Amino acid sequence: MTDKDRQAERAILVGINYPGQDEHETNEFIDELSFLAETAGAVPVKRFIQKLNVPNPATFVGTGKAAEIAQYIAENEIDLAIFDDELTPVQLRNIENELQCRVIDRTNLILDIFARRARTSQARTQVELAQYQYMLPRLRRMWTHLERQRGGIGLRGPGETEIETDRRIIRDKITSLKEQLKKIDIQMSTQRKNRGKMVRVSIVGYTNVGKSTIMNLLSKSDVFAENKLFATLDTTVRKVVIGNLPFLLSDTVGFIRKLPHDLVKSFKSTLDEVRESDLLLHVVDISHPGFDARHGILLEDYLALARY
Repeated sequence: MTDKDRQAERAILVGINYPGQDEHETNEFIDELSFLAETAGAVPVKRFIQKLNVPNPATFVGTGKAAEIAQYIAENEIDLAIFDDELTPVQLRNIENELQCRVIDRTNLILDIFARRARTSQARTQVELAQYQYMLPRLRRMWTHLERQRGGIGLRGPGETEIETDRRIIRDKITSLKEQLKKIDIQMSTQRKNRGKMVRVSIVGYTNVGKSTIMNLLSKSDVFAENKLFATLDTTVRKVVIGNLPFLLSDTVGFIRKLPHDLVKSFKSTLDEVRESDLLLHVVDISHPGFDARHGILLEDYLALARY
């Protein structure tokens, strides 16, 4: 069954308004979460926001808000609850028990989008590594889902031994993927060195801000561009001549707030293209009301994470 054949999941969005955060900024975060959900194929139908100093360690939101959300889900045939911050394994388990529907967080949602968008072997390896790193501490919850689906006499659960076996398999897979990415890093580094002494320019900026469109205009190429988040995961390099000046122009993966650190780190070889450029062309949507805060420090944050 293709994504088009699958019925769109009805989703509710949940976020926290933290101290020092005005309502406009909080709503902007949830707007972005809604766009992410739509990019992944869900249909956001309602949002819930609660003012809290810190997330509830058991249920993320307070118990009263959790009960309110659970009632809405039960009365409106909601398939999915999406939380705007990364949830701990304990929070995930407790929230699912309370809401009685599938629960994912922003990290899981972004990983799902990246998995759908990955086209090349490099991108797929990078995303797969981040997925396994996210999955490892949450194995027990995944086994619980499996137990519910299987049911029946003699199928009451895998037991601790099988969970530990899966943990070992995933750790081995993570080690293997890291080794693959090391080889990719070496190959990409060699490719960059073989480009000679030409000036290198990288287009950087927030996801869906128009980087690929600018790349196509400047290079007269047909890099994939779409009005969705993370349409581009792989770095594309084209030779461009403006006036009498030839240079290499690179289109790179976009930034977004609250992007999982493991995902940023796994895209190190992609970000090395940015770090080793002679010039960065930072594309900013100045029509966005919070463009200064939205774009100001993201590039520095990404490059700092990519160094480790």
